[in-house]
Formats: sequence, C-alpha cells, structure tokens
Amino acid sequence: MTSTAPEKAVPEARPAPAHEVELSIGGMTCASCAARIEKKLNRLDGVTATVNFATEKAKVAYPDGTEVADLIATVEKTGYIAEEPPPPVTAAATEGEAQTAPAADGELLSLRQRLYISLVLTVPVVLMAMVPSLQFDNWQWLSLTLAAPVVVWGAFPFHKAAWTNARHGAATMDTLVSIGTLAALGWSVWALFWGDAGMPGMRHGFEFTISRGAGSSSIYLEAAAGVTTFILAGRYLEAKSKRKAGAALRALLELGAKDVFVLRGGKEVRIPVAQLAVGDRFVVRPGEKVATDGTVVEGASAVDASMLTGESVPVDVTVGDSVTGATVNAGGRLVVEAARVGSDTQLARMAKLVEDAQNGKAEVQRLADRISGIFVPVVLLIAAGTFGVWLGVTGDSVAAFTAAVAVLIIACPCALGLATPTALMVGTGRGAQLGILIKGPEVLESTRRVDTVVLDKTGTVTTGRMQLQDVFTAPGVDENELLRLAGALEHASEHPIAQAIAAGAIQRAGSLPVPENFENVAGLGVQGVVDGHAVLVGREKLLAEWVIDLPQELAEAKAAAEAEGRTAVAVAWNGEARGVLTVADAVKETSAEAVAELRRLGLKPVLLTGDNQLVAESVAKTVGIDEVIAEVLPQDKVDVVKRLQGDGRTVAMVGDGVNDAAALATADLGLAMGTGTDAAIEAADLTLVRGDLRVAADAIRLSRRTLATIKGNLFWAFGYNVAALPLAAFGMLNPMIAGAAMAFSSVFVVTNSLRLRRFR
Repeated sequence: MTSTAPEKAVPEARPAPAHEVELSIGGMTCASCAARIEKKLNRLDGVTATVNFATEKAKVAYPDGTEVADLIATVEKTGYIAEEPPPPVTAAATEGEAQTAPAADGELLSLRQRLYISLVLTVPVVLMAMVPSLQFDNWQWLSLTLAAPVVVWGAFPFHKAAWTNARHGAATMDTLVSIGTLAALGWSVWALFWGDAGMPGMRHGFEFTISRGAGSSSIYLEAAAGVTTFILAGRYLEAKSKRKAGAALRALLELGAKDVFVLRGGKEVRIPVAQLAVGDRFVVRPGEKVATDGTVVEGASAVDASMLTGESVPVDVTVGDSVTGATVNAGGRLVVEAARVGSDTQLARMAKLVEDAQNGKAEVQRLADRISGIFVPVVLLIAAGTFGVWLGVTGDSVAAFTAAVAVLIIACPCALGLATPTALMVGTGRGAQLGILIKGPEVLESTRRVDTVVLDKTGTVTTGRMQLQDVFTAPGVDENELLRLAGALEHASEHPIAQAIAAGAIQRAGSLPVPENFENVAGLGVQGVVDGHAVLVGREKLLAEWVIDLPQELAEAKAAAEAEGRTAVAVAWNGEARGVLTVADAVKETSAEAVAELRRLGLKPVLLTGDNQLVAESVAKTVGIDEVIAEVLPQDKVDVVKRLQGDGRTVAMVGDGVNDAAALATADLGLAMGTGTDAAIEAADLTLVRGDLRVAADAIRLSRRTLATIKGNLFWAFGYNVAALPLAAFGMLNPMIAGAAMAFSSVFVVTNSLRLRRFR
C-alpha cells in the first residue's frame, strides 16, 4: 500500500489579468453558439474568454482600458444577450437565486406548451398523409390548417436562431431545420394554391417508387410538421437538464443557517444571518447549525463537521477553538464570536469553488453540432446546385424545385433530433430502475475515457455513521454487563460517539437501565450511577482523574484499535477498569465487491478523504485499494483531482458530501451517492440513488452503452441522409419518398434506442 500526500498545483508563470468578470449569456441554442461568442470575445485586445453552453455563462479576463460594457456590446453584436454580473455570493444570496427560478421555469413551460400543441396538431397531419384510407375530400386543406401553426409558431425558435446566425454569416442545425420546414411548407402552399394538389378529391399516395414525378400535385406538410415536433421534443428534454445548472450553488448556500440568536445587551435577539457582522457574539444550541465562521468564547460541545470536512468523528470544541459555518452543534450550548461573514466564509468559498469548477469544465460538444458545421453548408450548396443544374439542363422549374426540396427534406435532421433524446430517455429510464440517474448526453463521453476513479471515504465507501465495533473486557467481566452499564450512561449523552455506543448496547444487550447523577465531563466523557455502580465512560484521562489505570491487556487492545483508526472508549466502575469499547465509521458490506468491479472495468481506484491517515489506510486495506490520499481539506480535494488530471489521468469522482461538490464538478466524471447531500448530487454528472457503491460500476457501464447507442443512432441518421442525397439531387427521389425515408430513419433510431431496456 502506498500513501500519497496532497500537493498544491503550481501556478503557471504568466501575468494575471487585471480584471475578471462572469457574464450571463442568453440566446444560445447549441455548442457552436458558445464557440462563436468565445471567438468574438477573444478577438478583443488582451481579452481571454471561456463560454460554457451548459451553464450559459462566460468567464472573461480583460485588461485595463476595457469595460464590462464593451464585452456586453461585443456579445450583443454577435447576436446574443449578455447581462451585468450578479453581486458576490453571500449567505443571503439564496433568496436572490430563488427569484431567478420563476423566469427559468417560465421559459421551460413555454417550450413545453409549444411542444404539446405542436404534437396535437402534427399527429393527424402525419396520419392523413401516410394512411391513404384516412384521406377524405379536401383533406389537404385541413392538413394545411393544422400544419401551418406548427411550422410557423412551433418552429419559431428555430427560425429566429437561423435568422440570427444568417445575419452573422453562420449556419447550424437550426438553419437546416428552418429552411427545410419552410421549404416543405412553401412548396405545399404553392402546390395547393397554384398547382394541382388543391383540387377536390385529391389523394396523396404513399409509394416507395424512386421516380422524379410531378411536384405540383404533391404536398409535404407531414414532413414539415413532423420535423418541427421531433426537434421540439429534443430541445425540451435538453432544457429540462440545463434547468438544474445552478442548483449546486443553491444547495450549498441553503446549508447555512437562515436566522441566528445574537447577544445584544445580555439578551438573545433573533436576526437574519445576512445582518450578522464580524465581532458579533451569537448562540448555538444543541442541534442547531453554526451561523458563520467564528471562535468559541463560551461553552464546550462536539461539532459535527462531516458535511464540510468529511471527518467522520465529531470534533470536540471549547473556548478558543474555531468553528465553521453550517456545521452542526451536537452537544452543549455554545457562544461564538463571528470571525468571517458573507462571501468570506468557508461555505461561500466552497460555493465559489463549485461555480468555478463548473464554468471551467470542458463542455463535450454534441456530435450533431460538430458535424453540422460541415453538413449544413454542404446540404445548402447541394440543394442550390441541384436547382440550378436541373433548371439549366431541362428548363423545367417544377422539376428543378422538386429535386431541390427533396434534397432539403431528406437532409432535414429528424432522426438526428431523435438520436440523442430517445437513447437518453431509454437509458435513463433503465438506469432509474437500477438506481442510476444520468443528467444528460453531455456527460456520457467522459465515461469511455475514464481510467481512474477517486472514492470519497465517508458515506461512500463507509456508512458515514459511527457504530460500535469491538468490545474488550477485563478478566471476569461479563460483556453484556459491560454494555448495559456503559450503554445506559452513554444513552443520556448527546455526543454522537455516545449515541453509537448506546445503540450498539441496545442491539447486543437489550434494554438499558436509567442512570442517576449523570454528569457530562467536557472533553473527557460521562460519569454517573447505574444500578448502584459508580460508572465512568470516556477517555483514559477521565479514568486517571479517579486514579484508575487500564490493565495491560486493555491498554494493548486500546492501542491496537487506535492504530487501525478506531476511536477507543474506556469503561470503569467501582474504582476498577472493566473494559474498552471501540467505535468507527463502518465499511459498507458491498464496498470491497464494488472496488473489484471497478477494477474489472479498467479503472484504478484511489481513496480520498478528510479523515486521518490511519483511518484511511485501514479502510483502504479492507476494500482492496492501494492508493490513499488522506487528511485533505475540502478546497484541496479539487487540487488533488486537478493533479491527477495533470498526470494524464481521466478522473471519475464518487462522493456524497458538500465537501465533495467542487471535486465532483472538477472531475471528468462526477458520481454522487443519492444518500448524500443535494449539493453533491447537483454538482455530479451521475447520481447513484441506492447509495450502494456497486452501482457506480453499473452507472459507468450503462453510460458507455448509452453513448454507444447515441453514436450508432447519429451514424445511421446521417447514413440515411448521405445515401439518399445523391438520389434526390439526380431527380430519382421525389419529396414524398424523401419524407418516407426520413420517417423510416426515425423509426430505426427509436428501435435501436429501445434495445437499452434489456441492459443488465
């Protein structure tokens, strides 16, 4: 077993930018939009910008002489929206963050409404076009009435984005969707009003004949409406995933206390935490959260800091000790003097770490968007060339336009729009049955490249709860008697270690008697009378104060337990040492099996924890991990992940606490235990609902399978289009056949995605 101490990342030798700002960006519809904004900003002198499509933010470093207004103007000239940065993050920011939720919800509601209305209108249009027996006299005019709102109103976001991109000389999938649907609608309107398609009794046959045919008697409303509805469905699913982009920060901030009792003139006055100032003295009762970072000036207690530090054992604090905001007072009453408030607190700094990690995380550009940079302009050129060549060779404008429309329709990305969301829906649905939540398609690419998995200890490999482990008794002492007397006294204490001993005693020895003259000795343990015995339970120093020494066999057992990282508690009564109880954060029964499965997937496990080295090495040995990084502060966990990435590793991180949130966001793949905090869950890419580490291996396998399905869908979706494009261009494929081929490619994509339901 090797042990590695965390190292700080060495900063690069380059001048720091004069100013930094984070802008909120609006109007982006795909990753290529983010790339375009980033390119424009980086063209400014001295400006370095990174634009994240997922979080819709731009992190910009700019020199003296450049104003934020200049940056915003550049973004707006590119065709998008930019806003001034929000105020610095503070404990009071949660309320402000919450106020932005209705706007985001309204945008999502609008998209959902657009999708549902378009779906209702599209279904009859498609059925009438594809099933000739449903066609009645003048059915084509009903199709126009139903399809026109879908193509004009339902597809308006695509038309708007296409127009914005066109004004700046760019083309994306929105361009192809817009031109294809408008061309199909436009041709159908021409055929209805000026061609033969509007004649009463007109019937629209459904044939696979590869022939040029007469375009004046054909309408393609089902293609226009169907494409629009399918793409809207994909955008809606994407928007739902992006809605959670800021949830990690909100979850972090909500951990802090909202109100606090401050001492004013000898009286306790309740005020909002936002009004707390440095130097104020505030009260923290048992079970309450510490309002902000400070120093204890009165009282003694045990503070549960596991949510922030990962330390499984509560920390005893007394006068002069430091405490951190959002930790929980597990013992007596404390009076704390505030040392840091607002954005200076450790909680706020951790929130900033998560935000920076999310903004700096490389966004895996969607395959369709990457290919569209070449595919879309090529399709437009082929369509224009087809029209020109046919018109020049035959002089037949109807034949020329028919061939050009066939090119646009066969290239319309209906199957491309389904490729990702259908595979994702089936994969995530199956994952939910197995206790796995996949946030979106953008996280799947990393699962194929991951070679190292960093496992947080507390709550991930271990249960995260203190439990009674071993019971060592002096000669002649009954184990059940030891547990009854010690458990009865500990049951009266609020300390988490005491509660673990009491719970274990009840489980092993049954009901416990009620103690008398109970007394909590701060920092040492408890004492009292149980069944007529004067009982002491606590540190060895407590026994020493009563001139009681541990016999050699108990002293050796205590030393051996502490060498394995366990907490040892001595028990004595009637002036003699009677036994030693050990308490530890127990390793989950399935953790060793999970580590072995991760190794079979080609991953190297690393144990990372804020706990001490002895505890970490003991746990690592139990589950079969060779590399251990212990005694790591929350902010250093990010540095460790970055250092591993700097060594050429692709890192997956598995954790469950607030202290893991920033590291989860920094890692190439973040997996959060569903039994952990909301902050960790929202910062991660995958959530393991069951809290069983074995699910981590299943999550990676399912993610890889889902990604492979998406890639297969995209390949065949493009394959249909590319194979049919020459047929359309040479006039061998009329638009109706193009629509049928496009529909068949969609059926294939859906069927291929459904195979994920059989994942085991």
